[in-house]
Amino acid sequence: MFVPVVDQNQQPLMPTTSSRARRWIKEGKATPFFKRGVFMVRLNQEPSDRKTQPVIVGIDPGSKREGFSIVSAAHTFLNVQTVAVDWVGDAVTTRRQMRRARRFRKTPCRANRQNRTRGCLPPSTKARWQWKLRVCWWLKKVFPITAFVVEDVKAPTKGKRRWDSAFSPLEVGKRWFYEELSKLGRVATKQGWETAALREQYGLKKSSHKLAETFNAHCVDAWVLANSWLEGQEKPEQEAILCLTPLRFHRRQLHRLQPEKGGIRKPYGGTRSLGFKRGSLVKHPKWGLTYVGGYLKNRISLHDIATGKRLTQQAKPEDCRMLTYCSWRYSAPPSTEVKGFRACTTAEIFL
Repeated sequence: MFVPVVDQNQQPLMPTTSSRARRWIKEGKATPFFKRGVFMVRLNQEPSDRKTQPVIVGIDPGSKREGFSIVSAAHTFLNVQTVAVDWVGDAVTTRRQMRRARRFRKTPCRANRQNRTRGCLPPSTKARWQWKLRVCWWLKKVFPITAFVVEDVKAPTKGKRRWDSAFSPLEVGKRWFYEELSKLGRVATKQGWETAALREQYGLKKSSHKLAETFNAHCVDAWVLANSWLEGQEKPEQEAILCLTPLRFHRRQLHRLQPEKGGIRKPYGGTRSLGFKRGSLVKHPKWGLTYVGGYLKNRISLHDIATGKRLTQQAKPEDCRMLTYCSWRYSAPPSTEVKGFRACTTAEIFL
């Protein structure tokens, strides 16, 4: 297996083997650390060579799950499966209903504004494509990426030029994504039938279980897309995957949807919990490595990184040691773990 490497200025270099990384750490030439679930090393001296090989990222968009694969001509460095952001549309609808309801109650509120042109992208569409862009930004800081290959998704059209140019939020959203992604590297697209032909060429099959946390669910398409740019590997070097789930932060709301006893509506939402930013990784004497959730009175809740399950609601802020901020939780399914790749063992470094 390969370990990502960065220099003293956090600039990504070519990954190295796990044995060499262990030797560097033992000799004091490198410092180990985790970056959003991926084990890395930072060189403590000037690298002997800064030459890099082409590293390609294949992207397989989806409605529920998405796949990313980082590939060079000779190696498969990392496979990532992410959960798509699909809750923004419902949240915007709920916010609109709450705002309209407040105008009929005897409570201070702003006057209704005239209709204004929203412009740009609908919130739900932008959130979906922004999530993909955030993952690409993160990968760009881990590997010396040169290009991105994306499976081009399309919506049904009517065959009319003016209608088809901007009729669908999907079409508008992906054009925005391609434009932003081009700032990180070269961008190429392939149609769905081309991806299927590449799978047959390499003798790979895609699973029909789209929500399964396996390589064949989505990462297989991402791998063939990335490998098609270089045509260096005949089959994936490793099929271990890293699963990412974005954390959902409830922004500040003036009132809850339903009042408490006595007709009192308590404030709800926010992104701070007693001095901690929600999603922050903290070390607790009892619960170990966790991330911060909400709070109640003078106690905060702690959650498991892999599953998101709430471990406790009674953690004292002074008992939690801040480690880093993270806006998603991550895990490596046991069925896909291989020797040298265990994304869930972040605690072994921090504890």
